[in-house]
Amino acid sequence: MKKIIIALLLLTVTSGYSQELNLPVFTQYLADNHFVIAPTFAGIGDNLRIRANGLTQWVGIKDAPDNQSVYADFRIADQSGVGVSLYNDSNGNTRQTGLKLSFAHHLILDYYSKQYLSFGMSYNINNFKIDINNFNTTYEAPVLDPSITDNRFVSNNNFDIGALYRNKSFYLSLNASNILNKNADKFSGVEPSLLRNYQVYSGYVFKSPTNNRVEYEPSVFYQYFAGDQRSSTDVNIKYRHFNKYEDYYWAGISYRFLNDQFFKPLNAGPMLGFKKSNFYFAYSYQLTLNQFTAYNSGTHVVTIGLDFLAGISNCPCTQSPVHD
Repeated sequence: MKKIIIALLLLTVTSGYSQELNLPVFTQYLADNHFVIAPTFAGIGDNLRIRANGLTQWVGIKDAPDNQSVYADFRIADQSGVGVSLYNDSNGNTRQTGLKLSFAHHLILDYYSKQYLSFGMSYNINNFKIDINNFNTTYEAPVLDPSITDNRFVSNNNFDIGALYRNKSFYLSLNASNILNKNADKFSGVEPSLLRNYQVYSGYVFKSPTNNRVEYEPSVFYQYFAGDQRSSTDVNIKYRHFNKYEDYYWAGISYRFLNDQFFKPLNAGPMLGFKKSNFYFAYSYQLTLNQFTAYNSGTHVVTIGLDFLAGISNCPCTQSPVHD
């Protein structure tokens, strides 16, 4: 039992180490909001799109990671888009808040075969601190570390860059996050400075041969963290059904694993949602599939969204990728 508790503590610390400047990505991007992953998706669509996400990880474990975020993107010209995201993330005694400002430009490679190429960039500012208010002495450590004298606040600036290729219903996104090393001068010891990570996201939207109001969308999301060479992959499948008013509901399944442990998944679970007029709602549940299953009831993600200012672009490179 003692070993399990120690392992849980180590898992929480490891997650905190990896999530600093790398916000938790579970299934938010599958709530018809690929802008969560990369700035290159900014402005693709027929609306000003706003999505608010609430994520609670490892429910049942005290001080488990918790995240709230808001994403908004819209087209500013026929071939350009901008976006903004705000987030608040807590993980044990660590806290971070931040802002991302994004710009994307979309090009037509071939008009008749519907091939498009997009480039995007985000400027990020992240505020990170260690909250020492809950630090207590123990029998093993009767005195707190004398170097811990405040909340260890630090602010960092960074950038994301990406490229997106689309060919009819196929898409392939390449993105690099936190391309600059982190400013860790205010910390000593084990604070990481290399927080760069890379993402590859690809999928295809299939139309049902028997019903033109039904779509199937398999996709894959790959993440690689340069600091410790970890990598993971999501394998997803979505079903989307439209009515004659272009409202729709959808359902899907997501499966995540470390790339050196394909048959030992980290988590898996169902997703579902709907869009009615300008309102969007989605829910995802991820079941933890390892030795810690007995100590938590999984991860929950809720997305609420609104779409405004509907207007089809004059350029097909920014028109909505969703059935229309």
